[in-house]
Amino acid sequence: MKNTALITGASNGIGMELARIHASKGGDLILVARSLSKLEELKNELEGRYKIKVYTIGKDLSVIGSAAEVFNETTAEKIQVDYLINNAGFGDFGMFAETDPNKELQMINLNITTLTQFTKLYIQEMMKRKSGKIMNVASTAAFQPGPTMAVYCATKAYVLSFSEAISNEVNDKGITVTALCPGATISGFQAASAMEGSKLFDNKNLPTSKVVAEYGYRSMMKGKTVAIHGIFNYLMASSIGFMPRALVLKTARMILSKPK
Repeated sequence: MKNTALITGASNGIGMELARIHASKGGDLILVARSLSKLEELKNELEGRYKIKVYTIGKDLSVIGSAAEVFNETTAEKIQVDYLINNAGFGDFGMFAETDPNKELQMINLNITTLTQFTKLYIQEMMKRKSGKIMNVASTAAFQPGPTMAVYCATKAYVLSFSEAISNEVNDKGITVTALCPGATISGFQAASAMEGSKLFDNKNLPTSKVVAEYGYRSMMKGKTVAIHGIFNYLMASSIGFMPRALVLKTARMILSKPK
């Protein structure tokens, strides 16, 4: 396989669009998600349209150790991963005292633990070659605490901080690390997170997954460390450091709430 990108959470949304973009550039793919049937559909589409190779792995990445299983499989198949795109992740909506603790543990495992393990395993191979690109999908939620989405926002803050730190560590090793920070996007995220009706998604002009994926892919190829999609999102993220923390919390609570 040539110019290969491994993309997690590739069965829908931003991950699926990233796969389409990479395939259109002539690059091969390793696609990972829980739904193998959806990945096989995407594989057939992309191999037929672009004459590239797609390797699919059905895997629940919220399970501890799943990243190592994927790494061992790609190693056994002698597939070199040139681009690692950690896109898989999910959120949950509700007061922390009332939300499902098991779902939150799965969220932490997926959004933080698996992402970290994937990065550790593949960056070591990239270091040997002195080349490679990594993109970790964070969120504009990474820039402030999020009442009613407390755990999700905290996981994305980790992704942003982690990505910036290792970007600095490898910036002279031929490797780039990008944290993609999209805002609210038209995708399956709001349904999976039980956020239908939230003021965050009460906007008729939200970007599509395709638009965000195109921006993220361009940013990764340029080696941009933090890529915040949308001028409004960029201004909001940039201004948070100058606002009193109490006001940041109040504003976040208002945005994430559902209309009464």
